[in-house]
Amino acid sequence: MRAHEVVLGWVEHEIAEGRILIGQRLPAERTIADQLRVSRTSVREAIRVLEAMGMVRSGVGSGPEAGTLLIADPSAPFTAAMRLHFATSHLPVDDIVQTRTLLESWAVEHADSSSPFLKSAALLLDAMDEPGLETECFLQLDAEFHVALSQAAGNVLISTMMGALRDSIEHYTLDMIGNLPDWSAMAMRLRAEHRQIYDVVLSGDPVEASALVAAHIEGYYREAGFPSYQKSAAELARPRP
Repeated sequence: MRAHEVVLGWVEHEIAEGRILIGQRLPAERTIADQLRVSRTSVREAIRVLEAMGMVRSGVGSGPEAGTLLIADPSAPFTAAMRLHFATSHLPVDDIVQTRTLLESWAVEHADSSSPFLKSAALLLDAMDEPGLETECFLQLDAEFHVALSQAAGNVLISTMMGALRDSIEHYTLDMIGNLPDWSAMAMRLRAEHRQIYDVVLSGDPVEASALVAAHIEGYYREAGFPSYQKSAAELARPRP
């Protein structure tokens, strides 16, 4: 085991044992190095790994922001990994579409109509209605709207996964624009479908909300000229009797 992995293992153990809690700072670099009998360089390497994993945030100096703070931002590593895999074209668009459909259809089915995230979703709907909105900006707001809907379910893992998928969703929807026969007509349709989904979620009809989201996502995919899945995302998301 390499020295920085010893440090990572120690941090994991301290968290598991409840000796380091979210919002608390790790011991000083020198203290960790002396305790584990590793170099301070190895401690710094481990901290860089933890930062990339969204586990800690480092501050320099001697003020209240100094030191290495234990945080909880699981979306950071997911988002970075998704962006890289999408850039390599190794992540099939079909898989992204099916995954987001499964996540979103479950999320709207379990959404809390009093969730503050739905207020954020409403603001995003209004922003998408702005006249003369650039296509790229519209699709960015579109992706954020879908993330906000998912967050309304209160499931931290689904919120994290949807947050990580956000960039991929924005990129593949933008890439498909050239395949659409009429973007203006599609934008009008998306606005109407977004409003319908939002209203149904607020009204408390979970089954209808789930079906609408699945049809909405898959409909854009089909309109862009991509072949249907062997088993459609809507079928995968449909509740079993």
